[in-house]
Amino acid sequence: MNLLEVQNICKTYGSGEAAVNALKNVSFSVPKGEYVAIVGESGSGKSTLLNMIGALDVPTSGKVMIDGKDIFAMKEQNLTIFRRRNIGFIFQAFNLIPELTVEQNILFPLLLDYRKPDRQYLEELLTVLNLEKRRNHLPSQLSGGQQQRVAIGRALITRPSLILADEPTGNLDSQNSREVIALLKEASGKYEQTIVMITHNRSIAQSADRVLSVSDGQLTDLGRCHE
Repeated sequence: MNLLEVQNICKTYGSGEAAVNALKNVSFSVPKGEYVAIVGESGSGKSTLLNMIGALDVPTSGKVMIDGKDIFAMKEQNLTIFRRRNIGFIFQAFNLIPELTVEQNILFPLLLDYRKPDRQYLEELLTVLNLEKRRNHLPSQLSGGQQQRVAIGRALITRPSLILADEPTGNLDSQNSREVIALLKEASGKYEQTIVMITHNRSIAQSADRVLSVSDGQLTDLGRCHE
C-alpha cells in the first residue's frame, strides 16, 4: 500500500509574464516503509516539493494523499493536528529550542499535542541515538551531529507514518553525515517509517531505497539503489 501519493502537483509563483513554475505536474508514490531520496540542484524545486508534501505550503493545483487522506481537502485546524501526528520533520538547521534540554526538545511535539510521553519509547530512542548521557544538556552544549540526532528523536517521538528530511546532513561533516543517514535507515527499518529526504549530495542519496530527481520543476524516477 502507498503511504504517500503525490498527484499532478503544480506550483506557480507570481502571475502573467512574471510567473515562475516551480513545480510542473509532479506525480509519484511511496509505499509504506520505503526510504526515498529526492536530489536536485539548488533552485530545482525539491524544497518546494517537500513543503507541499508536509503541508507547509499549498500547491497551485494537484493533490497530496497521505495514508489515503487528501491533506489539502482538510480544514486548517484538522490539517494542523494531522500534520503534528502523522509527519515528522528533520531540518538542515536542526531548529531545536535553545532553552530546552535534549529530552525536552525530543518530547516537545507530544507536549504540543497534550499527549503523555511513552517513557519506554523515549529511553529506547535516547539509546538508539546515543544521547542517554546528554539528556539534560542544552543544544548549545552539543556538537552539530548530536543536535541533528536530537532533531531525529523529535521527529520519531510521535511515531509518525511519514518523516520528511530537508538536507539533514547539510550542516554536518562527512563522519556525522554517515552516522545520521545510518540512523535514518535504522529508523526506517526498525519503526517502519516512510522517509522522504531531499539532498543535493548524490552519495548520500545512494543510501536510500530509491532516488528521484527534480530538475527545473519536473520529477524523474532514477530507480532503486543497489547496495
